[in-house]
Amino acid sequence: MRKVIGIGETILDIIFHDGQPTIAIPGGSVFNNIVSLARAGVPVNFISETGNDRIGNTILQFMRDNGISTDYVNVFPDGKSPVSLAYLNEKSDAEYIFYKDYPKQRLDVLFPRIEEDDIVMIGSYFALNPVLREKVLELLELARERKAIVYYDPNFRSSHKDEAMKLAPTIIENLEYADIVRGSTEDFFFMYNLREVDKIYKDKIRFYCPNFLCTAGAKDISLRTGTVTKEYSIPPLDAVSTIGAGDSFNAGIIFGLLKYDVRYRDLSRISEATWDKVVRYGIEFAADVCRSFSNSISTEFAKQL
Repeated sequence: MRKVIGIGETILDIIFHDGQPTIAIPGGSVFNNIVSLARAGVPVNFISETGNDRIGNTILQFMRDNGISTDYVNVFPDGKSPVSLAYLNEKSDAEYIFYKDYPKQRLDVLFPRIEEDDIVMIGSYFALNPVLREKVLELLELARERKAIVYYDPNFRSSHKDEAMKLAPTIIENLEYADIVRGSTEDFFFMYNLREVDKIYKDKIRFYCPNFLCTAGAKDISLRTGTVTKEYSIPPLDAVSTIGAGDSFNAGIIFGLLKYDVRYRDLSRISEATWDKVVRYGIEFAADVCRSFSNSISTEFAKQL
């Protein structure tokens, strides 16, 4: 049975609507994706860290409630679990303020077993952070060795745009390990000051990773591979919150790759028809998340899968 292994941060998202806190929910870019996949019945493992405090306990309990093992989560005794305040604007998009107090020793965990055709997911600043780099690289090396599919979402926030030059070599290294890259036009604007999909693909992605998906909020999704160039339109939707939309789009793509049995050896020859079906899941997963304040797909939606 193929499984999905994610590595990333866990954080408590406190979501503000009209200036008032509305809900507090465990989040984190790769984490949201793993929760959606777990709800969809996919076997998952998640490698992370959290504090030995009430927030940490909330996150660990949330993982157990969603059928995600906590065996690969490092609970650090000193430092505090991170919190983010997410302020929703009139378009239901969020602006974030992060509060973090990590210890010196980070991510002291064992990895789950990785097998051929498993999918390994990395993303965000977590996948670039120099403090965690050794551990992330160790996972990427294992994935390459075992012929697992590596899925990379840079999820590069404006708060890091001043470090983009310094982080460029690490971004390139991640792209080299990646088999599929999914980013938003916003990510590439903050990383490279580029917004035009074909230019991003030709100048920054294709040489390292031929399979590229680019999202642009409610606008078209662009797919670029060695053989397919295509845009997909998104049906209009009244969003409650777009916080987990990109993460759940990733979950839908990964769900589609597993459902249509796309394996490591198939990566260079995925047909347009298969991509169409896979991308449809990405769009459906993202749409479901936008309908609530949750960061992951609903259990009702998952049951229909």
